[in-house]
Amino acid sequence: MTKETMSGTLIRLATALLFGLLISLPQARAEPSRAEVEGQFRNWVNTALWPQAEKAGISAATFKTVMAQARLVWSLPDLAPPGFPPVRERPQTQAEFSSPGPYFNEARLSALAASGRALAVQHAATLRKIEATYGVPGPILLAIWARETGYGKAKLPYPAIDVLATSAFMSTRKELFTRELIDALHIIDGGDIAASSMAGSSAGALGQPQFMPSSFLKYAVDFDGDGHRDIWTSVPDSLASMARFLAEKGWQRGRDWGFEVTIPEKLSCAQEGPDRARPLSAWAASGITRISNKPFPKDELSASAMMLVPAGRHGPEFLVTPNFYVLKEYNNSDLYALFIGNLADRIAGTGGAFVSAWGNVGHMLRSDVLAMQKSLEAQGYDIGKADGLAGFKTRRSLGEWQAKNGLAPTCFPDESLKARLGK
Repeated sequence: MTKETMSGTLIRLATALLFGLLISLPQARAEPSRAEVEGQFRNWVNTALWPQAEKAGISAATFKTVMAQARLVWSLPDLAPPGFPPVRERPQTQAEFSSPGPYFNEARLSALAASGRALAVQHAATLRKIEATYGVPGPILLAIWARETGYGKAKLPYPAIDVLATSAFMSTRKELFTRELIDALHIIDGGDIAASSMAGSSAGALGQPQFMPSSFLKYAVDFDGDGHRDIWTSVPDSLASMARFLAEKGWQRGRDWGFEVTIPEKLSCAQEGPDRARPLSAWAASGITRISNKPFPKDELSASAMMLVPAGRHGPEFLVTPNFYVLKEYNNSDLYALFIGNLADRIAGTGGAFVSAWGNVGHMLRSDVLAMQKSLEAQGYDIGKADGLAGFKTRRSLGEWQAKNGLAPTCFPDESLKARLGK
């Protein structure tokens, strides 16, 4: 055999071995088409969802009619369709919390307040009746209505059943949305609204108060007496449902939400949080004064209040009542609750823009704050949840750490603290 022949034979043998190896390896699987996923969705509805809905008491007629019309909404965020690559957790490197200043856009707040004052007159009788029933003042309800759906003017772009079914079938929180979908079917089964009229947000929140279906079942009321809990078109039902929510979450009748204050430099900002409540009179005795220089209301002095410094020493400072934390039950955000309280004061004619300016505190990355939290936690500080967000436990832990290390407490993460905590 010549060298050329031997070489050709070896090449053919190598090629054959390589080909055999390739066909024996697992082949990359192509992603299913949307049509295939739609087919899987229909199968899931019939074989997985229906047994759960039946067990929960949903009628077969309602389930069959409603779910036959349900469609997947492919534009929703955080979807994980079966057969597609798993959704990767988003890296915590983006600036997740920016300066609070833009949240309190003065032009927007002024416009909302003007509309709110007009609506307060228009719905005065209803608001008085709601406050007598639930103890929640009208301006608070109007402020929530404004924030959630622009006094009912915001377009609710999605059929709620489609959103909930999509999220129950292929979101990253399937179990949560399956429960909410079944609760939505309960609402339809009970006759409060037809599926075709159940409009909501991309998160499945319903109507003018933006209730999830589970909240609707717990808190929605028929305040106009027409036999339906209608939070889509009925203003009395919408406002009363919000009031019932707040009342059952612990709203204290007759109390304010809070006051903008000045905290003396000698008094540490590391005292905030609902677990460090003191009588309002004690805070006043420590040197805290209202920013307006008005005295605190006499009927509030013996009641509990809490320090709140959402931007540390870099922004407005507050003493808040337990009602502030009830507002956070609606949306677990200090800035949200402050927005509602401030707008309510404007609508009531008892307040305006915060006097102290918000500092430019929006430059820290969430991943950097997370690293700071872990460092504080390792040193024994209670920072709450290590999530990269500067909640009150993180803020006060930073303030305590600053004081312990000879620094003036600012109670808010910044680049200098990041460098020092990393040592």
